[in-house]
Amino acid sequence: MKGVILAGGLGTRLKPLTKITNKHLLPIYSKPMIYYPLQTLVDAGIKDILLVTGGNHAGDFLKLLGNGQHFGLKHINYTYQEGEGGIAAALQLAEHFADGERIVVMLGDNILEKSIKKYVDNFRQQKSGARILIKKVEDPGRFGVVEMEGDKIISIEEKPKKPKSDYIVTGVYMYDSGVFDIVRNLKPSGRGELEVTDVNNAYLDRGKLCFDILKGWWTDSGTFDSLIKAANLAKRKANRKENA
Repeated sequence: MKGVILAGGLGTRLKPLTKITNKHLLPIYSKPMIYYPLQTLVDAGIKDILLVTGGNHAGDFLKLLGNGQHFGLKHINYTYQEGEGGIAAALQLAEHFADGERIVVMLGDNILEKSIKKYVDNFRQQKSGARILIKKVEDPGRFGVVEMEGDKIISIEEKPKKPKSDYIVTGVYMYDSGVFDIVRNLKPSGRGELEVTDVNNAYLDRGKLCFDILKGWWTDSGTFDSLIKAANLAKRKANRKENA
């Protein structure tokens, strides 16, 4: 099992902060944003990790992370994404790295309260296909919204104006090697991007999409409001550890 962190993009919703640095290097309480998904993968037992980045500040990741010694790693892999093309387009750059193995993909701006190890272990036991983590949120229209029927997902809709539920797909995706064939056959959405929602729906259509409901809090950090929210949640978690 290998890990992929997607930390490209231009972070336009966080300008002017992102005029001088990559979004994923902004501080979340006491650490750079990228520390959180990296630690999440390491805590799940994943030690072979690829960081996909881009923009004018890609070299700063190497300065900050080096070979990952701070996280107990011997090596971190890096690759560069030209421009913006969506999450699925960034995922394409991981095909050579994956080399036929399963991958756990995390968006670089996702901050989670608890370990994902049990979900990763569930995926290890899954014969094939994909696994996603879903979460109930107050603002589902910002995300890929999951429509449920009983205990089954029947559809996923990207950023709908009228969400069919309060459950969304978080930025943690687990895929078998078939994901790269799916991405190759995707067509750009109305936004001109290759959407990860279309990847997940392709697995859903094949009856090979499993899910877990994520326990504990979760947030992205892609807007000013969610950036503040992430910092406050990270502070609360850090304070709990200090006082434990």
